[in-house]
Amino acid sequence: MTNGQISNKEKNFISVVIYVYNDETRIAGFLGKINGMFEKNFEKYQIICVNDASSDKSLEIIKSVAKTITGTVINVVNMSFYQGVELSMNAGIDLSIGDFVFEFDNMIMDYEPGLIMAVYERSLEGFDIVNAAPKSCGHKSSRLFYALFNHYSLSPHHLRTENFRILSRRAINRVHSMSKTIPYRKAVYANCGLKIDTIEYINDLSETKHYNGETVKLRKEIATDSLMLFTNIAYRLSIAATLFMMIATFAIGVYTIISYSTEQVVSGYTSLMLVISGGFFGIFAILAVVIKYLSILTDLVFSKEKYTVESVETISN
Repeated sequence: MTNGQISNKEKNFISVVIYVYNDETRIAGFLGKINGMFEKNFEKYQIICVNDASSDKSLEIIKSVAKTITGTVINVVNMSFYQGVELSMNAGIDLSIGDFVFEFDNMIMDYEPGLIMAVYERSLEGFDIVNAAPKSCGHKSSRLFYALFNHYSLSPHHLRTENFRILSRRAINRVHSMSKTIPYRKAVYANCGLKIDTIEYINDLSETKHYNGETVKLRKEIATDSLMLFTNIAYRLSIAATLFMMIATFAIGVYTIISYSTEQVVSGYTSLMLVISGGFFGIFAILAVVIKYLSILTDLVFSKEKYTVESVETISN
């Protein structure tokens, strides 16, 4: 490699964090394309694969591919047990040392590799966080979640389905100063107060990620917690339930006073019991929201471990 070739490469040190969970059919091709892109454009970079306790041959394939890569070393963070994309990516980001960090939550490359450099170049224009987002999202549940989140959130940045993103070191430091435990990165990024931009691309809808039952369950839990922590939807629902109970109670009181003053036999006993039952249901609904909210806060404040890592390996040729 000549000095002229080296001088044309970017000088910023780049960290690449990749989430891996049972991706044996994608990991070899993805690592090859990613390494080729960064080796061509950057002088120094690191690749961090976060293995979320994969039960297939993902780890073996990573080690095999790493032996063929000469541009850099590959670090593998092995999670102790399945912990989901959020905690696993936090572990990878904590290990990163780059001036800029790329986050790849999945290995679906429904975009041209050149988009990676377009995202990096946009970050050099003064944006601390730049997302690459597909024009279309095939999951109805994702569209429903983002619609609720954006409607009830006070954040100036609306969330949407994203494929990957780049973070400046300043953005990472800001997020870590905001919260020790990061339950949902995208929501925290949107509220960090730094400049954010999104590059939209036309994606191939045939390339979709399929989730197993364990992953779906965890995603639903994260979605519920995020709606309660980062939006006012729980507050609005509680206020609505409270107003309903107040109106129902007032109506019952008026009905009782009128019946007593006219010395008429109180009729509508069944309807009265239904209203009372509805009132008690509302009380318990509010208590459930409060208890869930306190549970989330307790986990965030008093949790001793953000995640659990079994080992960290450095693989080089």
